Amino acid sequence: MREQGIDQKDIAEADLRTRRGVFRAVAFRDPVDGHEHMALVRGDVRGRADVLVRMHSECMTGDIFGATRCECGDQLGSALDAIVREGAGVLVYLRGHEGRGIGLVAKVRTHVLQDDQGLDTVDSATAIGLPVDVRDYGPAARILRHLGVRSVRLMSNNPDKVSALESYGVAVAARVPLLVPVSDDNVRYLTAKRDRLGHDLPQLDAPAVLDTAPVSEVR
Repeated sequence: MREQGIDQKDIAEADLRTRRGVFRAVAFRDPVDGHEHMALVRGDVRGRADVLVRMHSECMTGDIFGATRCECGDQLGSALDAIVREGAGVLVYLRGHEGRGIGLVAKVRTHVLQDDQGLDTVDSATAIGLPVDVRDYGPAARILRHLGVRSVRLMSNNPDKVSALESYGVAVAARVPLLVPVSDDNVRYLTAKRDRLGHDLPQLDAPAVLDTAPVSEVR
C-alpha cells in the first residue's frame, strides 16, 4: 500500500529568524496522527543525500522550561548548533511525543514515582499501567519525503530510531551521536536509558572527555 503523504493544504512555510540565524519553518498537520508538527530547515536539502537530521520528541519540561532531569533541552540546542555548523539540515520537532508518547500528565506522575520511590524512567511508566515508549516516527518520514531528502545522517543516541525511520522507507546513512554532559540531576535518567532502553551513552563511563558536538558517526 502506498504511504500516505502530507496534503499541501496542511503545510505552511515561512522564514524563522532565531538567535542561531534564519531557518525555514515548515509547519504541517500529519494525515495519520493529526498532530501539528514543525520542521526547521537550514540550507538547501531537496535532492540531497546524507542530510543531517534530528527527530526531536516534544518535551515541554526540558525544551521550554530547562528542566535538568532529562537531556532534551540540551539535545535540542546541540542539534540546532550542529545543523548550523553543517550549513544544511533538518530538525523535525514531533508533537504528541511527550513522555515518550504517554502524555504530559502521565509524565509528571512518573516524576513523582521517580522522586518518592526511586523508580527509574522505565519502571515509573509501567507502575502506572502505561507502556514505556509509544512514539511513532511516521510524521518525520513523511515531512522528510516532502522536503525531498534522499537519505539522512540521524542525530540520535538511540539505535532503535534508525530502524524506526527505515521502516518508513527513509534511508539512514549513519547515526550521529548527540551527547550531553552527565550531571547529578540527569545521571539516573541517562543510566536507565543506557541500561534499560539500549541507548549509546559513552559519556556515562568517561564524562571528563565528553564533547557535546556530534563528531563521530556510527552505522
